[in-house]
Amino acid sequence: MRFIVQFTMLNLELNTIFSLGLRNMLNQYNDYIELSMKVRGALETLVSALTPINHGKGSSNEVQPALMNTDLLSREADSISLLLSLLEEDDFYVRYYTLQLLTALLTNSPQRLQEAILTIPRGITRLMDMLMDREVIRNEALLLLTHLTREAEEIQKIVVFEGAFEKIFSIIREEGNSDGGVVVQDCLELLNNLLRNNASNQVLLRETIGLDSLISILKLRGSAFSFTQQKTINLLSALETIRLLIKGSDADTGKDMNKQANKTNLVQKKLLDHLLILSIESQWAPVAVRCAAMQCIGDLIIGDSKNRDLLASKILGEEPQVEPALNSILRIILRTSSMQEFIAADYVFKCFCEKNSDGQSMLASTLIPQPYSMSHATLEEDINMSFGSMLLHGLTLGENSGDLEICCRAASVLSHILKDNLPCKERVLRIEIEPPMQSLGAPEPLLHRMVKYSALASSMKGKDGKSSTSENSYTEVIILKLLITWLADCPSAVQCFLDARPHLTYLLELVSNLSETVCIRGFATVVLGECVIYNKSTDNGKDAYAIVDAISQKVGLSSYFLKFDEMKKSFAFASVESSMTRKSFARSSAASMADIEDVDENDLSEKKSPDHPILSSVLDSYFVNFVKKLEADIREQIVDVYSQPKIKVAVVPAELEQKSGESDGEYVKRLKTFVEKQCSEIQDLLVRNATLAEDLAKTSGGSRSLESDQRVSGASERVQMEKLRRELQEASQRLVNLQAEKAKVESEAEMYRNLAGKTEADLRSLSDAYNSLEQSNIQMENELKALRKGGPSTFPDVEAIKAEAREEAQKESEGELNDLLVCLGQEQSKVERLTARLLELGEDVDKLLEGIGDEAGAGEEDEDDDDDDDDAE
Repeated sequence: MRFIVQFTMLNLELNTIFSLGLRNMLNQYNDYIELSMKVRGALETLVSALTPINHGKGSSNEVQPALMNTDLLSREADSISLLLSLLEEDDFYVRYYTLQLLTALLTNSPQRLQEAILTIPRGITRLMDMLMDREVIRNEALLLLTHLTREAEEIQKIVVFEGAFEKIFSIIREEGNSDGGVVVQDCLELLNNLLRNNASNQVLLRETIGLDSLISILKLRGSAFSFTQQKTINLLSALETIRLLIKGSDADTGKDMNKQANKTNLVQKKLLDHLLILSIESQWAPVAVRCAAMQCIGDLIIGDSKNRDLLASKILGEEPQVEPALNSILRIILRTSSMQEFIAADYVFKCFCEKNSDGQSMLASTLIPQPYSMSHATLEEDINMSFGSMLLHGLTLGENSGDLEICCRAASVLSHILKDNLPCKERVLRIEIEPPMQSLGAPEPLLHRMVKYSALASSMKGKDGKSSTSENSYTEVIILKLLITWLADCPSAVQCFLDARPHLTYLLELVSNLSETVCIRGFATVVLGECVIYNKSTDNGKDAYAIVDAISQKVGLSSYFLKFDEMKKSFAFASVESSMTRKSFARSSAASMADIEDVDENDLSEKKSPDHPILSSVLDSYFVNFVKKLEADIREQIVDVYSQPKIKVAVVPAELEQKSGESDGEYVKRLKTFVEKQCSEIQDLLVRNATLAEDLAKTSGGSRSLESDQRVSGASERVQMEKLRRELQEASQRLVNLQAEKAKVESEAEMYRNLAGKTEADLRSLSDAYNSLEQSNIQMENELKALRKGGPSTFPDVEAIKAEAREEAQKESEGELNDLLVCLGQEQSKVERLTARLLELGEDVDKLLEGIGDEAGAGEEDEDDDDDDDDAE
């Protein structure tokens, strides 16, 4: 009884304690629920405050409340830390609204939030834990991490260290790979953020979980005919991941090694087979998927000989209709109605031929002309054709608008085969196309047929320059691009092009036709320039001088050089760098299929460009840089052509004919004067032409803007440097010649100096003989005077004898003096010529002749003294 009473007392106490504890717990729980409701309401209010309000387009200067609220909230040092701590709360809605609030903060102010989260301990770890939470929380965490990892390399590395790759691919498998919903898209977008330009993350993905999970996303499951919009976007996102791995990291110093390792690993996983299925064999796939797959094929084979050979060896289709993969891709180029698919397939051939001379030669070797009946068969009958036959089939179908489009697409492929490969250019140059009937003429070279189709495309345009069809607006440009590639560094192609005189006339008209687009006029300008710089002909009318002369007369050099500046400013050239970039398919950019289908016509209408939008894709950066280099070479070559005389003189001046009654001596003298005058005028004209050409090269378009001056300055400086170099070489050569001539003149001067000394000695001996004769004469006169004093009748007439002797002596001395004066005159003329030449060479003539005149002067003074003495006597 006592035990029962005690137990009852204990039970009452326990009930009292339990009731009090339960009441406290209920009160605490109610307080917690009330607190959670308040936190939830506060978070929901903050999310609304940070969400932009869209009331249509407002003023650009209008205050954005969401941005101001974001700035105020993120400015508080502890606010981000507090929000991250709320992710550990048990309340579902608290975590949900916290993730939404952080996403809104990241959307409005990404950099500040990224820096703040990096400074908070375990901040990113808490966010990664949310990927293992309930589905709704997980999806919000995916969106948050997608915003957080954009352009934040440090955060990307931490997220990967926290196991992001394993969690991403686990979610993708759970959702059904490419057949999954928008969650798969979010996972792939997060994956792309982690891999873009981040070599270390790419290495971790490749060496930890591998690339099998990524390849499995590309496998088509279930019905291969079913491609929903979301599945299309998922496949495009996975293909973008493939391209990121193939392209490597731009910031990585070992980019090539990492890129090659990624390529090797992907090829080992049979990536090429999956890409060929998506791009070629699965014709039910959307155009965007086929294009993205072909672009991945191009990136996979470019610069990789093994992958190129692997693609060339692939056989597609089922027996009996099987064919090489390259033939299938070429058929897509010729048949497709989608412009984007043509661009993507053309990109495959561009990558295949890039620095691949063996592959180019292999494709060129299949270019064998077919009979007219086979070459004009329908496209549906080409299943058994070789690659070259199919390509020639497309190149020679150009009689109407639809065939011209096929022709220009085939021309684009041919330009890749010929690029930087002289043997292929020479080989294709020998291909001749037969006419429909033999009565219509002889076969014509393929190059002439291409020019003919370019002129045909130009003639189909109206008077306003607009094409009757949209295809013709780019057909002419692509064919001109082929001509530029073909004629580059190939003199035989230039010679073949100029063999038909109408070709030059067509180009000159195309350059000066203002109704043509800027791009077409610019390309025609480049082709004309190639006819100058790669012209090795010596035929009159086809040489470089004749081409430059035709340009100067028909277009004008100033206008001709301006075409280069106009072309470089065109939309097609300016948009080359961004032509191959594709959108990442985030939720904001994938709202409709219009974002991933074909060419965006809205972009064209906004830019108001006369050039077709395909040109920005077909004209790659290599071609644009090649044209810019050609421009500098063309300017320099035209300056050189103007600085050199023509080889032949077309007109014989009347002054070269000998006049009637004119002696040969007078005729030769007049010819000499005429030639000297002509040489002087020619030199003046050459200097003026060179100066004018340099001025044109410097100032063509330069007076319009400062940018044009800067663009031309490089070419003009090279021209000036080349001119100065030539002048320096000529001056050096002249200096060598003058030094040799100076040595020759000095030797001749020494010889004449010796000769002058000898002559002076002869003069002194002659003077001594004359003096002795005079003395004998005086002595005889003295003797005669003495005899006279003895008697005049005894001796004969002495004066007569004296006069006779003096006359004979005088005649003898005058003869000798005349001979001596003749010699002295000849020597004097030589001395005068040598003196003039020495003065030209800068020598001091007085110094050289010093001492010679003094000796002669002394001799003359002695003679004068003797004469004075005789007179005195």
